[in-house]
Amino acid sequence: MADRADYYPVRLSGAQQQRVGIARALAIDPAVILFDEPTSALDPELVNAILEIIQSIAHNNTTMVLVTHEMEFAKEVSDQVSFLENGLMVEHGSLEQVFNHPENERTKAFIQGITR
Repeated sequence: MADRADYYPVRLSGAQQQRVGIARALAIDPAVILFDEPTSALDPELVNAILEIIQSIAHNNTTMVLVTHEMEFAKEVSDQVSFLENGLMVEHGSLEQVFNHPENERTKAFIQGITR
């Protein structure tokens, strides 16, 4: 993105703005990075670029809290998973526990809905 160094954020694409936001967060070497639906406003073609960046951060063992509807991606990068409904955490546990052995009925319904 060197060719965009002098651009104001409003002149960057959504994916470029996301990359800049991630770079800014990483610049201060945080203990935890929070991602709230980092791909929600992106064109489907650009989603993978952002997910690759987040995956590389995960591979560096940086702690992340990731809010996402990208369930397959969540499975790739998560150690712990929480399922929230109406602002309440209804299930929390390991990736294996939440996706393969959910205890909460709402979580079970959700998992069944995404695995069809």
